[in-house]
Amino acid sequence: MANDYFIFKQFTIQQESTAMKVGTDGVLLGAWTSGEDARRILDIGTGTGLIAIMMAQRFSGEVTALEMDRQAYIQASENIRNCKWSHRIHPVHQSFQNFHPTRSRLFDLILSNPPYFQQALQPPDKQRSTARHNFTLPPEELLEGSIRLLTPKGILSLILPVDEAEGFISIAEKKDLFCNRRTLVYPNLRKRPKRMLLEFSFHQTPLQEDTLTIETNRRHHFTKEYQELTRDFYLYF
Repeated sequence: MANDYFIFKQFTIQQESTAMKVGTDGVLLGAWTSGEDARRILDIGTGTGLIAIMMAQRFSGEVTALEMDRQAYIQASENIRNCKWSHRIHPVHQSFQNFHPTRSRLFDLILSNPPYFQQALQPPDKQRSTARHNFTLPPEELLEGSIRLLTPKGILSLILPVDEAEGFISIAEKKDLFCNRRTLVYPNLRKRPKRMLLEFSFHQTPLQEDTLTIETNRRHHFTKEYQELTRDFYLYF
């Protein structure tokens, strides 16, 4: 989805680098995810800290905001310090591969807006490349670490490109992690869907499926359904 700058009702995200813009993907995932009963929440690849802050705003649990990139971690830490829920958000500067083997306490909810674009040409800027390509966190490693860290009733929540979502679902099922809820996301009324929101758990239940359209036929003219989903965060909704 397009990257845009946002003004939020409860907090302001500071962004030093265009590579770390607050994007629609993160807003979608943070607003869509289920987690009312989650006591411990993990945001993998927190970036600016947006999703971690949204989780702390929506739910009452403790949030761990994991980020491997040094500059992004510094920026996320500053954003977290400046928000009203900072006492429940704990930034950690570490890769997920190094993080999950060292943890004994499990999480009720794990979220990630993960690296993707497997087939895309890598952009020249190194930081932007790391943020966009999954060589830093392959799907199998994301799944294996999440399975290790989830409680028996825990939820893994992701947003992925449509053309990669089905493959991820298939890999997850082979590891006994099942997709029970998914939303197909359309950028606007004229375009094909670009993203899919996904929730996984260890218990297979009837699949809940729906769709969401972000904009009408005009740029920044948001649909009613998108406004209803995100109105707790945008200042102008």
